[in-house]
Amino acid sequence: MNALWKTTLETAGAKFDADLVTDFGDAAGERQAALNGPVLAPLSHLGLIAVGGEDAKSFLHNQVTSDVNHLKAEAAQHSAWCTAKGRMLASFLLWKEGDAYQVQLAAELQPAIQKRLQMFVLRARVQITSRSDEVALIGLAGPGSAALLAQAGLPVPAQPLEAQEAPAGKVIRLEGNERFEIAVAVAAAPSLWAALAAGARPVGTPVWQWLQIQAGIPHISGPTQEAFVPQMANFERIGGVSFHKGCYPGQEIVARTQYLGKVKRSLFRARVAAPVKAGDALFSTLADENHGGTVVNGAPAADGSWELLAVIPENCASGGPVHAGGPDGPVLELLPLPY
Repeated sequence: MNALWKTTLETAGAKFDADLVTDFGDAAGERQAALNGPVLAPLSHLGLIAVGGEDAKSFLHNQVTSDVNHLKAEAAQHSAWCTAKGRMLASFLLWKEGDAYQVQLAAELQPAIQKRLQMFVLRARVQITSRSDEVALIGLAGPGSAALLAQAGLPVPAQPLEAQEAPAGKVIRLEGNERFEIAVAVAAAPSLWAALAAGARPVGTPVWQWLQIQAGIPHISGPTQEAFVPQMANFERIGGVSFHKGCYPGQEIVARTQYLGKVKRSLFRARVAAPVKAGDALFSTLADENHGGTVVNGAPAADGSWELLAVIPENCASGGPVHAGGPDGPVLELLPLPY
């Protein structure tokens, strides 16, 4: 994390665990505040890579699961990068800024993914660079967020995954209840944070992760690398997979899985009375060796429970119960997805 940005957040009361902003002094109160919003979160769990150059569009289009050729400057899209076996190495949010494509992913994965992408450049006219030290990523969510953006002199995208140019950055509307992400140059971030914090409560990154879970948006991190094909994590349902484009790593497996209907595991949203984290195993007597699924993302909720997104075999989800923590652990309560 950029030192100036970290100092700005520390001055505002942020508590850190490494580079993750855990809270601003009252984690439980911050989760309660998120129920009604607006809340303001540093997205310190995310990193940013720029892919530029004359061949940037074709290079990315031939590497990721989404249709980069038709990604407009006024839009963002979900995407993934897969192994040859169709397993996701990372999940992305992509948008265009100037002549370069911005690739947002888990910060812990950025160095390895950036290095691996570089290996595929070969003779293409493409430059791949990190932007994590020069761009601050800020989340704003809840009723009143759109008005706050306007008061701060920022554009207000009207539709989910609409992106608009802003002074020193970009504003993207995300899925969910008035949820926005702002990618802004670090030099401009302190004044923008102060302006938004005048009307929104600062909250730790886990609150934002909870809001992502409520919106049904999975996020691939270290513990879940290569664990799922995109359809297991509902990427085709959030616009992260194109079945009309040409080849990319894993495309044959992804397409075959779709057209032969061989996906027997799906993404579910759930609540459980115990802490869960990415990569945790779930348990069901209906599954082989009791393996009843894998947690993709988990975060504490306002009522003291934990909410999660998990890839669960269809027969276990429908036949239940599914347990967290062990075969006799707390039972998951399945919740509806918003799509």
